[in-house]
Amino acid sequence: MAKGKRKLQMIHPNAAGIDIGSEKIFVAVEEEVKSFDTFTNSFSNAVNYLVEKKVQTVAMEATGVYWVTLYDMIEKVGIEVYVVNGRDVKNVPGRKSDVADCQWIQQLHSYGLLRASFIPEENIRQLRSYIRLRSDHISKLSEQIQHMQKALVLMNIKLHNVISDITGVSGMKILRAIIQGEEDPIKLTEMCDHQILKKKKESVIESLKGNYKQEELFALRQAVEIYDFYEKKMEECDKAIEKVLQEMTAEKNTPENLSTPKRVNHNSHPPQIDDLHLLLMKLTDGKDPSQITGLSDYVMLQEISEVGVDLSKWKTVKHYTSWLGLAPSKHSSGKSNKKRRLYRNTRAGQIFKLAAFAIANSKHHALSGFYKRIKAKRGSYIAIKATARKLAVIFYNIMTKGFNYVEQGLIKYQQTYEEHLRQRLEKQAKKLGLSLVPSVVH
Repeated sequence: MAKGKRKLQMIHPNAAGIDIGSEKIFVAVEEEVKSFDTFTNSFSNAVNYLVEKKVQTVAMEATGVYWVTLYDMIEKVGIEVYVVNGRDVKNVPGRKSDVADCQWIQQLHSYGLLRASFIPEENIRQLRSYIRLRSDHISKLSEQIQHMQKALVLMNIKLHNVISDITGVSGMKILRAIIQGEEDPIKLTEMCDHQILKKKKESVIESLKGNYKQEELFALRQAVEIYDFYEKKMEECDKAIEKVLQEMTAEKNTPENLSTPKRVNHNSHPPQIDDLHLLLMKLTDGKDPSQITGLSDYVMLQEISEVGVDLSKWKTVKHYTSWLGLAPSKHSSGKSNKKRRLYRNTRAGQIFKLAAFAIANSKHHALSGFYKRIKAKRGSYIAIKATARKLAVIFYNIMTKGFNYVEQGLIKYQQTYEEHLRQRLEKQAKKLGLSLVPSVVH
């Protein structure tokens, strides 16, 4: 061997590589390659084959959702499973085949050249499935609200211009009455809440004088029925989520100094779960990111369903924000050293982006000032992403270091910002030949 050359060291001697497809899987162990069908019995045979070969670790490419069942079955027999990104296992040109792919994965994994993707534990995966399904139902609800509004507009019923939320108690009472054949605007208005009648009675009556048409009433009826259907399915998801949370916290004690839950914003369709805040506090051992502006129990529940409660799996907060797709990307090659946009969206990162919109609309808060300064320089898109990253950093620090650490950091951030603002104003005043005089508060 030439001096200075190093031979790759085998890290995983008893490793296997698996190439997964919709109809066949190919398993490479040492020099041998075997194929199996994708039926459950065939998966069982593949797992038994791995056990017989005394395989200790397996690498497989994350192909759609085909890997999920096989992953669960291999994990249950105690074999370590690496689910790897397809970009990390790109084969060399001219060797593309299922057999070659599984051998290539096995070879790379043997020498420790593959990184395992983050896969949360089983109970978190179960919680994530319910949360994601519930989010899909919410998007379907939004579609039906649009259909309701369209049907009303085509009948020139302007109820949604007077009542802010037509899916509220008063709005749904009126819509159901219209579907059942009631067209008298005065009778329909009487179904509203007394607060609406006190302030907007005449406007509501005028808005309900429309051109009622059978085809649009039919469309309105279907939209309301589908809306009710998805609301019922959301309630079923809430019960399933509550059951999982209770199972996960059954052996946990109520933490001391329990924080007070925030006021619920019903526009975000929060889950209807009794003592949700208490369940989350027991799950996180009292760590409460929901106390920060922009975060809530629902946001906290969504994020936990994606990443779990143990964030030590990411070595630093930079690793965490990079995985979320919220960190700026830097491209360095030769003399070229420049930043570029990283077009990567993850569900966990998107949760923080949506929470950042609440920051954008808040006032008198350090994070709100941060958003507005970034927006003034770089625009709203960059500001939302930067604020989302700031929220992710806070979430990570609270979950790993506690709320007091983060609270002190925010106080220091606000003080530093105010000091920089004062210095900038003094500099501008000096240019104009003026001086700042502190005001005296009586």
